[in-house]
Amino acid sequence: MELDRIEKLLEKYFEAETTEAEEQVLRDYFTGGSVAEHLKEYSAMFSYFSQAKEERFTKQVPLKPRVNYYKWISVAAVAVLVFGIYFGKQYQEQKEAEYAYQQTKKALGLLAQNLDRGTQKVAYLNEFQETKQKIYKNN
Repeated sequence: MELDRIEKLLEKYFEAETTEAEEQVLRDYFTGGSVAEHLKEYSAMFSYFSQAKEERFTKQVPLKPRVNYYKWISVAAVAVLVFGIYFGKQYQEQKEAEYAYQQTKKALGLLAQNLDRGTQKVAYLNEFQETKQKIYKNN
């Protein structure tokens, strides 16, 4: 009767359906001296579990305060990002101003060239006007 009950408890144990009390019954049976011949293979496992349950870690563990490096890394990353955006924007504005200056200089150069051509034409028109005035005065 007892052997049949132990076998049923073993099946439940391997299917993870036993309670704490049923597991204690299994530990007591397998750590005791009278284990059935066909169940002796499980006695080593249960005796190991019993011994492992009694083990305690007795060494002193020094606790050091942990520095949260992730927090400082994220702060540094934000600082670099803000620094880059601020000075990058200034650099971009400076380049845009230089480009605008170069384009304005080019446009004014073209205007000066055309203005010189225009003044030559105006000088020619001025001569024409003077000649026309002389003709009108003489007539």
